[in-house]
Amino acid sequence: MNLRTELPTAENSSNFNAVADAVTKAGTTLENLKAAVAGETGASAKYAAFAKAAKEQGFDQLARLWEATSAAEQIHINLEASLVEAEDPSYTRPTAEAPAPEAIDLNLIASANGEIFETSDMYPTFIKKAQEEGHAKAVKVFTRAKLAEAVHAEKYLEAYNNIDAADDDAYYLCPGCGYIHKGEDFEKCPICGVPKAKFQRF
Repeated sequence: MNLRTELPTAENSSNFNAVADAVTKAGTTLENLKAAVAGETGASAKYAAFAKAAKEQGFDQLARLWEATSAAEQIHINLEASLVEAEDPSYTRPTAEAPAPEAIDLNLIASANGEIFETSDMYPTFIKKAQEEGHAKAVKVFTRAKLAEAVHAEKYLEAYNNIDAADDDAYYLCPGCGYIHKGEDFEKCPICGVPKAKFQRF
């Protein structure tokens, strides 16, 4: 993801439309925040399971990618759940069972498909509703998650195409929005502006 002269928002970006066959049904923004937390919780558990399987099979770099994305989803969970808890103090964060991993290539495709759904269907739908309701904090949180998910999908597809030709590059996770960068060639997060020094290395 390239750096822009200004940080991306739902208002200054051209990639925030929901796909024509979107399946996400918008509730209130509070309901959508809860749905997003549930979805991200499932994704984090799934990626943790896939990371464990990859490590056991000797795919160390893939294991690190899944560990990074599992941690990224935890960032999204914390951002979204904090908004829920501000409106609904009785809210209890959900848990999720991890699915059984399949073959390593199929796990990568499943991961990419999940991220593509979030960036092209779920989050655009939730962002539009939050805009309609004037919920600026939710718009910002959903926007940053949506943009990070697109990058996650890209990383999964890159890993899929290079599954038998992996390199030793590290993955770096932005603590502000869950963006993931592969390799050393960056200075700050292109989504939220956090400097490289604060990123977590995987």
